[in-house]
Amino acid sequence: MVQPEKYLNLPLEEVIGDRFGRYSKYIIQDRALPDVRDGLKPVQRRILYAMHVEKNTHDKGFRKSAKTVGTVIGNYHPHGDSSVYDAMVRLSQEWKIRNVLIEMHGNNGSIDGDPPAAMRYTEARLSPISAELLRDIDKETVDLIPNFDETSMEPTVLPAKFPNLLVNGSTGISAGYATDIPPHNLAEVIDAVMMRIDKPAVTVDELMTVIKGPDFPTGGIIQGVEGIKKAYQTGKGKIVVRSKTKVETLRGNNREQIVIEEIPYEVNKANMVKKIDELRLDRKVEGISEVRDETDRTGLRIVIELKKDVNSEGVLNYLFKNTELQVMYHFNMVAIKDRTPKLLSLPEMLDAYIAHQKEVVTKQTKFDLKKAKDREHIVEGLIKAISILDELIATIRASKDKQDAKKRIIAQYDFTEAQAEAIVMLQLYRLTNTDLTQLQHEADELRKNITELESILANERKLYQTIKKDLKQIKKTYSDSRRTVIEDKIEELKFDIDVVVASEDVLVSISKDGYIKRTSLRSFSASNGEDLAIKDDDHLVRLFEINTTDNILIFTTKGKYTMIPVHELPDIRWKDMGQHLSNIASLDKDEFIVQCIPIREFTEDNYLLFFTKNGMVKRSELKLYNASRHAKSLIALNLKGDDEVVNVYQTNGHSNVFIASNKGYGLWYDESEITVVGQRAAGVKSIQLKEDEYVVGGQVFDDLSSPSLVILTQRGACKRMKLREFEKTSRAKRGLVMLRELKNKAHRIRGFFVLNDNESIRFHTSNGETQSVYPLELSTSDRYSNGSFVIDTDTHGEVLEVWKEAAYEKPFGESDE
Repeated sequence: MVQPEKYLNLPLEEVIGDRFGRYSKYIIQDRALPDVRDGLKPVQRRILYAMHVEKNTHDKGFRKSAKTVGTVIGNYHPHGDSSVYDAMVRLSQEWKIRNVLIEMHGNNGSIDGDPPAAMRYTEARLSPISAELLRDIDKETVDLIPNFDETSMEPTVLPAKFPNLLVNGSTGISAGYATDIPPHNLAEVIDAVMMRIDKPAVTVDELMTVIKGPDFPTGGIIQGVEGIKKAYQTGKGKIVVRSKTKVETLRGNNREQIVIEEIPYEVNKANMVKKIDELRLDRKVEGISEVRDETDRTGLRIVIELKKDVNSEGVLNYLFKNTELQVMYHFNMVAIKDRTPKLLSLPEMLDAYIAHQKEVVTKQTKFDLKKAKDREHIVEGLIKAISILDELIATIRASKDKQDAKKRIIAQYDFTEAQAEAIVMLQLYRLTNTDLTQLQHEADELRKNITELESILANERKLYQTIKKDLKQIKKTYSDSRRTVIEDKIEELKFDIDVVVASEDVLVSISKDGYIKRTSLRSFSASNGEDLAIKDDDHLVRLFEINTTDNILIFTTKGKYTMIPVHELPDIRWKDMGQHLSNIASLDKDEFIVQCIPIREFTEDNYLLFFTKNGMVKRSELKLYNASRHAKSLIALNLKGDDEVVNVYQTNGHSNVFIASNKGYGLWYDESEITVVGQRAAGVKSIQLKEDEYVVGGQVFDDLSSPSLVILTQRGACKRMKLREFEKTSRAKRGLVMLRELKNKAHRIRGFFVLNDNESIRFHTSNGETQSVYPLELSTSDRYSNGSFVIDTDTHGEVLEVWKEAAYEKPFGESDE
């Protein structure tokens, strides 16, 4: 006999797809997401139901949590005990649940994230409001299904006499879905339900006149009504939740302290306090002297003590921005509706709850009606029995047993089976005269009750009135005032940099090859400004005194720029080599530093001027270069082909521009000739160039300075001219000649500068020598001479590179005092 094949030959993707699909369905429907009708996940529902069945209710004593957990696992939820206990504990935490559903004795965790005591130590019972979730569950109001081992029944949903999903919110992650529904105020939600019942077409705007927004158990302040509105309309939206704070003045020493009284929902207080203290220790924020958590049984209180004369508002704004003192809450209102996960708007949630209540109240009314009719039938039988009491007694005494008596009563007096049962079970004391009047009174009450119940079933309006009456009663019993304050707009957080950085004057140096450092003034003074560590073929581009609260803009030959806050620069001794810029921002091998500009403020009416080798000039507003991303390489201007930047200047918009080409042509015009363009634009033509001609330098100066123009050629000739030798014209012209053209070994300009008193230039020769020259010691020449030779190129080599010596500057005009 051939053994049947045990295995199926199936493709892996089909098997995985099928199994994962089933698993996802289970996770979504039966674990992680709440039901839109009662707002509970299956484990929560089973805990509440198990406690109800065990009569572990608010009007009775507390019971060991372990006993409840055992009951839940044994009867309804065959999973690990920790998952059940964790869910049970959460339902008792007043900082997580707006209206707690379980009361717990013992340690049930804390807002600091401390774990609860083990379940053998804690005791629990249902809270009073839980009774409203479970009320009338015994009246066949909800569907019951067999539990996992089919030994008992469990509900698919609770009657939920209040809208628990919105009141207590929910959070959960399942396969492909997540939910974040914030808690709300019970009174407001009930008002919204009643408004929706009265006016089914009510808009979100109208609903928001009663339901203002989330109401977190931890209080706090919500900013952004638009975000709330969007979430209520679509199910998704975001709001800012910030701590409730106040600033207190400390007596006698001009100091203040920030006191935090409420923190955002779901924020771990201990972690938040630790983070604030770390910012203080790491000196990320200046001005905090101490952080203390003074929370006790009277309430939450965190104190941030500030140093003398510190701007408390700036510190607070910095903490709002950089800690969980302020968080963004994202609505994602997903719940199970008709066994399917669905993103729900506020009206859809209210409609789902109203439909559930309609069904529950209908079933409850039918149950009560049947019970009342059954009782009325029995009471009618008893009234009739009392009127023929003596005959009945004779008949019963003549019967053999109870069954025989019932048969005879039914046969002789026309009673029904139920009535006959009630008669034979009557106790003797019930045969008094008073009982007849009581029975007649009960029959009247029952008839009235039956009429009322029938009218509820017959009239939808009356059904809704019943729901509303119930809701009003719950609101009256359990509602409390709102804890979370709602503000219309999200406040923009502004703080001065001195909140974050200790204000200190330092020296910043940067070299052509990209070595940068900040040095303390003490280290510079100790070296008398000598012994600067720099490579042989490198030179300083700039050296200036600046404050740690300022910024610098660094520009490269390839048209890139980087903005770096001074306090982020590496603090290195004057005698040590700086850090290479490539460690801070990206820099190519053949990319060099052209300019470094100190910035205190990105003021209006300030511009950047860029000159390129191929004869372009660009003027852009300085404020465009205020980069939000620090220490990142960004585009300063658009270069074409092999073009490169030769000079960059900061101007006030009223400067003079002078451009020189290697073939000795100079062009002078006003800055206003250059159109202001955007950050990434290429600019306009600066000077008309011939073949093999390029721009050596573009210089910027103001009218008042009447500077000298200095050129240095490859043959080692240096020449100084007065500006009056030239005529001011307009942009993109050929310019005027500055050198006499020679047939043999013509001079070509290697360096061009506009110099004032005491400024010197340095140059590098092909023999590897570096020399200095003080051009203002030379006599002035006219445009047609070739100047004076400062070196012999046969001995020292041709001039390759020329630069202006970086002098010690105080760019913001501070005095030396």
